[in-house]
Amino acid sequence: MERIKKGLSSRKIMLIWVLGMAGQICWNIENQWFNTFIYANIAPNSTIVNVMVGVSAISTTFATFLFGTMSDRLGTRKPFIAIGYILWGIFTIVYGATIFIPHSLVNYGMVAAILIVMADAIMSFFGSMGNDAGFNGWLSDSLDKDNQAQIGTALAVQPVLGTIVGTVLGGIIIVTLGYFWFFLIMGILVMIIGIISFFKVKDVAKLKPYKNGSFWHQFAIPFNFKKFILMRELVWLNLLITTFFIGFHVYFVHLGNIFIYNYGFSEAEFGYIEGAALLLGALMTIPTGYFIKKNKSPAILFVTFLINILGLLLLWVLGKSSDGVNILSTANIPLFLGLFLVGTGYITTMQVTMVWAKTLYPDESRGQFEGVRITFFVLFPMIIGPFIANLIINQSEMLYSHDYGTGLVIGQVPTGTLFLVGAIITALAFIPLHFVTQHFNVRHSK
Repeated sequence: MERIKKGLSSRKIMLIWVLGMAGQICWNIENQWFNTFIYANIAPNSTIVNVMVGVSAISTTFATFLFGTMSDRLGTRKPFIAIGYILWGIFTIVYGATIFIPHSLVNYGMVAAILIVMADAIMSFFGSMGNDAGFNGWLSDSLDKDNQAQIGTALAVQPVLGTIVGTVLGGIIIVTLGYFWFFLIMGILVMIIGIISFFKVKDVAKLKPYKNGSFWHQFAIPFNFKKFILMRELVWLNLLITTFFIGFHVYFVHLGNIFIYNYGFSEAEFGYIEGAALLLGALMTIPTGYFIKKNKSPAILFVTFLINILGLLLLWVLGKSSDGVNILSTANIPLFLGLFLVGTGYITTMQVTMVWAKTLYPDESRGQFEGVRITFFVLFPMIIGPFIANLIINQSEMLYSHDYGTGLVIGQVPTGTLFLVGAIITALAFIPLHFVTQHFNVRHSK
């Protein structure tokens, strides 16, 4: 894989965008539409969502460590990217096929919930093989001081564009064709990109097989707490990431259901509002990339957290005054502005922390350390955040009832209180930010 002197080759940049976008669209499907799928087809039950997200996070983390260790020992990322993406797409379709579970089954709701959780866990397992262990390991191999702004921008913009495409296009397809066709189309797309990667991806020349004892000995190395705690800057950065994304997953997991079942928008209208807000927010990656190169990452995060909290408070205070009947109503401006601020905070936090963390990974085990990142970025936040949200939703007085073919089912609807709780937890991220800034400044003063 050739790299031009001051950055990446155009071919590699294209591969980064194609593979990254496919992965982010697929993750968006899981984070946004799996949850609305449950409310639309199984039951208005946030506990199912909570369990599904938690089990998925565990599956994701284990897979990243497993395949990250394998790829480090074999000295290759390519087969993990290609095979992982293909299987990821297949099991996205399998998840959508749960819509055909016969409603005549005894205890249909319980059976459907169990199968949905299992399908999501398997999908996440292979998604992490392709995206987290494979693709992100490949990016870590490629990262240097000349291209970190390029890669950082891609890492920040891809989740946003993935959310925009997945949410806007997803909403349109779901409204016109239904959920199954949406999962089918997106699954096929990811499978095709996995096949393409077999022929287009090349491992970085500097990547060599690295073996440290037996497989399971090497697998357990990142769990050596005494060794890990010595990497003080990375420890504080991971605590910062965990805190921010616990707050994020309190509300984001339920964002679609808030807009659809609380505010009265259709799936397509929700997609338009969120997509437009995030598209504008993505423009912030341009100045952020500049400041990353100037070693201003801590300052960026300080401002980013303030922006994110302001957006959440705006959604909490003014969200109830929205107009779900007329999407162009001026009453929806606060929703758009709140999502823009929240999206800007999310985008820039992703951009800064992903690059920052990758620069601290040991050269010989970058694949494994993607597992460390996933532990703090996915596992802890996606278990703790939705758990907190579930406690709040189950106390909600806003009820929703629907007949799923088995009789009327009643459940609670997520409310804007989740935005307030998310803002409070996000504010706690200033504590690890203070300590990681100290280590950052010491390292850059040498």
